[in-house]
Amino acid sequence: MNRPLPPLNALRAFEAAARHLSMAKAAEELNVTPGALSHQIRGLEALLGVELFERGVRSIALTGAGARLYPGLRTAFLHMREAMDALGEADRDRVLVVSALPGFTAKWLAPRLYRFAEAHPEIDARVSSSGALANFRTDGVHVALRNMPVDFVDEPDLVYERLFEASYTPVCSPKLIERLGAFDTPEVLRKAPLIHDDSLSTWTKTIGWPEWLSRAGVADFDASRGLRFSSADHALDATVEGAGVLLASDVLAYDELRTGRLAMPFDLRMPSGRVYCVVAPKRLQDRPNVRAFRDWAKAEAAAMKWDACKGEDTRPLPHDIRQSRKPRRHKD
Repeated sequence: MNRPLPPLNALRAFEAAARHLSMAKAAEELNVTPGALSHQIRGLEALLGVELFERGVRSIALTGAGARLYPGLRTAFLHMREAMDALGEADRDRVLVVSALPGFTAKWLAPRLYRFAEAHPEIDARVSSSGALANFRTDGVHVALRNMPVDFVDEPDLVYERLFEASYTPVCSPKLIERLGAFDTPEVLRKAPLIHDDSLSTWTKTIGWPEWLSRAGVADFDASRGLRFSSADHALDATVEGAGVLLASDVLAYDELRTGRLAMPFDLRMPSGRVYCVVAPKRLQDRPNVRAFRDWAKAEAAAMKWDACKGEDTRPLPHDIRQSRKPRRHKD
């Protein structure tokens, strides 16, 4: 007949005291008082009907019974720790928290993320979309997609990999062109409704309708009129519906340009002076899930071909776009 096991806390107390041969050190390790630890061990001795320690004034030693019990308990607790560590490793590599700006998440990351999930079914990606810069130490974020100045200075504890630089150019729906007529020159914008992405002002003061119009040679133009949106994805959604002409990031407008839902009526782009990077803490960069996401993001960025905006590309369309148009062959 199997004897019932003693309480786990009592066994832990004995194992720690036997390993240190010190009640005080064992109590410190287990975060209990020496009196509480001694009480747990005496309860174990009473339950087993044997003394486990010889107690001196300032020292303890294992009895014969204690010496027989300790090796098995030590091995058992080591196996338990290994099992818990293995479980933690599996969970650690399974979950991946990705931080990205809302507009970038909606227009670039989300439509492509299914490809990462298909390639890595063992990883659960969780996207944290916020305008605030993620703190890798306190926010539980493993990797981030960030919009940074092209001349940014590396933080010593982070690793950066550049994906692409963004430019800004007017985009509009073909429906708007049909309604207003051909957009032959930028002067046509005088009769077109404008759309503004106010999120630009959070990180640059040098890109906007006034700056683009000045470069295009359009003078005496009231660029303050028109619809305003606080996020790039909402501004792009309105533009797709024909609400007006938006000065947009070519990166964020890429999928709509590629499928013909948006058009670039003028071949004049303003460099943003910004670059999108995939960023991770150096302490996490070699984790399998972080490394897999970094490699995937770089491959997705490399696959973006700007002649794709004329109907050619090397990658399958994201799910939401595939459903909105007839299948077509893609180049290898």
